[in-house]
Amino acid sequence: MASLTTKPILLLLAMGMFPVCANAQDKPRLILQITVDQLRGDLPNRHIDQFGEGGFRYLLEEGIHYDNAHHTHANTETIVGHTTLSTGANPAAHGMVGNLWYDRSEGRTVYNIEDPDYSILTSGADVDDSTEIDPTQRAATSDGRSPRTILTSTFGDELALSTAGRSKVFGVSIKDRGAVAMAGHVGKAFWFSKSAGQFVTSSYYYDAYPTWVDAWNAKGLPQSYSGQSWELLHSIETYLFGEKDDQPWEPDFAGFGRTFPHPLGTVEDKYFTTLLTLSPFGDRMTADFAKTLIDAEGLGDDDVTDFLAVSFSVADYVGHFFGPSSLEAEDNLLQLDRTLADLFAYVDAEVGLENTLIVLASDHGAPEAPGYLESLGMPGGYVTPDAWDSAPAVARIKERFGLSGPLFVGYDHPYLTLSDAIRNDPDIDRIALETAIADELVAFEGVAYAVPSSRLREGSLPDNELMRAVLNNYHPDRSGDIYLVFQPEWFINDMDGLSVTVTHGSPWRYDTFVPIMFAGYGLEPQRISRRVHTVDVAMTLSSVAQTRPPSGAAGDVLLEVLGQ
Repeated sequence: MASLTTKPILLLLAMGMFPVCANAQDKPRLILQITVDQLRGDLPNRHIDQFGEGGFRYLLEEGIHYDNAHHTHANTETIVGHTTLSTGANPAAHGMVGNLWYDRSEGRTVYNIEDPDYSILTSGADVDDSTEIDPTQRAATSDGRSPRTILTSTFGDELALSTAGRSKVFGVSIKDRGAVAMAGHVGKAFWFSKSAGQFVTSSYYYDAYPTWVDAWNAKGLPQSYSGQSWELLHSIETYLFGEKDDQPWEPDFAGFGRTFPHPLGTVEDKYFTTLLTLSPFGDRMTADFAKTLIDAEGLGDDDVTDFLAVSFSVADYVGHFFGPSSLEAEDNLLQLDRTLADLFAYVDAEVGLENTLIVLASDHGAPEAPGYLESLGMPGGYVTPDAWDSAPAVARIKERFGLSGPLFVGYDHPYLTLSDAIRNDPDIDRIALETAIADELVAFEGVAYAVPSSRLREGSLPDNELMRAVLNNYHPDRSGDIYLVFQPEWFINDMDGLSVTVTHGSPWRYDTFVPIMFAGYGLEPQRISRRVHTVDVAMTLSSVAQTRPPSGAAGDVLLEVLGQ
């Protein structure tokens, strides 16, 4: 019999005045969010016949596959996409407008998650400028990392809030920004330090490492790959790009070569850990660390939903060097398929896939290599902005507005930022100046649009999908003064002196197009082709876990995941 205190609540439920919520047993014990860095939406289906059992095939054939999913922001870079997936918000709200942005208060370009207040716990684990191939990380002035620059809550944050902190929330990746963005403000993040050859974290998360992390690092899995080479998983004749192993546009970096097998070198070589993360071994060790975490932290051990986000970074590194339509990218995807199958099997044994909701998506897609496009008669090319400040067009602008000195402080993709002297001059008509610059820039080779931030603030742009994407990327304190959109399949490939094959970061469909797949937790297989968006992922997870939506969430709930 109901007590006197429960009768009013039961009456209100019967009257429909309170929502009927499922009990804890109706929620997954574990939510496993997989992000594959630089996985364009067409690639899983392109290679489905080559996949084994239990990995991508499990997601595609036994889960819910949204095959028309897109990001709605313009700058499709790593931190932007990861944070959008974790928050359900656009950069205009969550604030991560790019891997880098110019901080006017500090007068310098900053790295997205750098934080001098929270150092890495491992000595000597900071970025090694002499070997780091990611130029964005080299912009950081300290080894500190934290999520404090993320301006909205994440799904993981809301999950912890809804359970009085009982939910365990973790993010793991090779890339620091891949782990930090997904772990949010409340969770714990671990990433791989190439300098130390270990998984590390910062003092934001811990005062000292858990014993299991020390034990994992002590076993030396990364170092065990010393002297090995990246070999093809199958016979070369079975590959779609088997006849394209040696392409002239592919770089030969640090002896890694343009053809299989790709040698890693030995632990004594300064680029060993870099090449490790440029091979499928990097994803394998990420998954191994994640499995150790699941066991050591007891994820999914009770009825309180836990959350683990694992971001696999190797596809991005391989894509930059070789392009998505290369033998290297194809083999890496097949090897990632085996890594995923092993991870899912482990989760099934430890937690049960029926108790686990898996979601897989990507932070961005990718263009094709211009050389590959040219071989098929399609246009594409590379943009070189280094000399823009000395171009005749800039000289004309300076003369027209009576300006002297540098016009820009620099270009941090995708923004050109005016010099502080020009920005702070009250006699300069900023709107007229930005408009004049934009009008000149669109005449440069490879530039499709130049969008003045003043026009974004005024709301005086054409109302079309591309301009809405640029607006979704605009944050008044972090965005630069001119947003550049290059022509389709044109991009900058010079990464601080290192020439790469492919660079993402555009609003064009090949960069916004990503897979979204849900599986496990008793879901019925479906393939959905209506347009959905990456901001829908966090909203859907919030609905499944019955939490508040993240504070800046802009998406919709994907009802098929709820069985509707």
